[in-house]
Amino acid sequence: MKSLLKKLGQWSLVKQIILGLIIGIILAVTVPEAATPVVVLGSLFVGALKAIAPVLVLFLVMSAIAQHKSGHQTNMKSIIFLYLLGTFLAGAIAVIVSFIFPVGLTLTKGAEGVTPPSDVVEVLKSLLLNVVDNPVNAIANANYIGILSWAVLLGLALRNAADSTKTMISNISDAVSTLVSWVIKCAPLGIMGLVFDSITANGLDALLGYAKLLAVLIGCMFFVALVVNPLIVYAAIRQNPYPLVIKCMKESGITAFFTRSSASNIPVNMKLCESLGLNKDSYSVSIPLGATINMAGAAVTISVLTLAAVHTLGIQVDIPTAILLSVVSAICACGASGVAGGSLLLIPLACSLFGIPNEVAMQVVGVGFIIGVLQDSFETALNSSSDVLFTATAEYKEWRKKGKKITFSKAA
Repeated sequence: MKSLLKKLGQWSLVKQIILGLIIGIILAVTVPEAATPVVVLGSLFVGALKAIAPVLVLFLVMSAIAQHKSGHQTNMKSIIFLYLLGTFLAGAIAVIVSFIFPVGLTLTKGAEGVTPPSDVVEVLKSLLLNVVDNPVNAIANANYIGILSWAVLLGLALRNAADSTKTMISNISDAVSTLVSWVIKCAPLGIMGLVFDSITANGLDALLGYAKLLAVLIGCMFFVALVVNPLIVYAAIRQNPYPLVIKCMKESGITAFFTRSSASNIPVNMKLCESLGLNKDSYSVSIPLGATINMAGAAVTISVLTLAAVHTLGIQVDIPTAILLSVVSAICACGASGVAGGSLLLIPLACSLFGIPNEVAMQVVGVGFIIGVLQDSFETALNSSSDVLFTATAEYKEWRKKGKKITFSKAA
């Protein structure tokens, strides 16, 4: 047994996670009565990630800004532009695919006990209020918009602090990152518990019954990841983008898929940025920022489920309204982290564009909860991997202008 554990410890984290996934499925199918001890593993894993991620974002951003030296070039404008462009195009692709492959839903019950925002103004109002939320409250409630805003302000206020103070903050940031890496090393056991819980609670039939909807959702996300994003990268660096795209999907997307948390995947992305030889002044801010506003996967979810409701009700959609939906889904996606429930609870807002009653829209949200395990996993994988992809693209664009060779590695 000792030899076996030692051998398993030498496997990569991805291989260990896949093993945990397989074991979770086998246990759920063969011994579902053993629910409690296995499910607890998943609950502990998710609880640990949720607990440490807000603290991680606060200290990472605060430390990065406090230690930034004037005159050092960053690419934040380009990175933010790429984030917004990628999110809008993802929403637009989802709209087009939904028209080509219309999906109907069986609307039987809604998502009780949750309240969606009523319009875009409410989403923006919520975002603004979250920006000025009490910092302690923001950390306690995982309000990443508020955490990010206070981290930026504290970082700016500490720019003129003593070097010893900056070093202390940097050391705390490193320590918190280490804690997160320890939690992520427990991912195989956590994933085993999460998969076991999902199958025993909902059954495999719950997912198979929505196979076509899942196919459209996941297909859109793959198309964005493997076609749209590479085109954006190529337009910027004029070089084959796929080595970079595949590297980001493999080293960031896979872990994000299983942890289902962009914030918890920040240390993974930071390490990947370092291995790509990127400027720390840029990626130490852009990666936490991307975990908050770079939401291409959420834009896909909002657009696809909204148009599934539209097709189910037989509502005709003209081109201007379809374009408007792409814009609204992108805006809502960027604000998803500021609304309890994330992208799913913004679906009723998008449905209101077509006059769909709220009680019907909430039934669509209920469908979203049923397929939430796979939908959220693929959504997070796309969101998190594109954080690194666009951060690297912005910097490599500057490299190209200066005639510096781009080899997608630190050795460059």
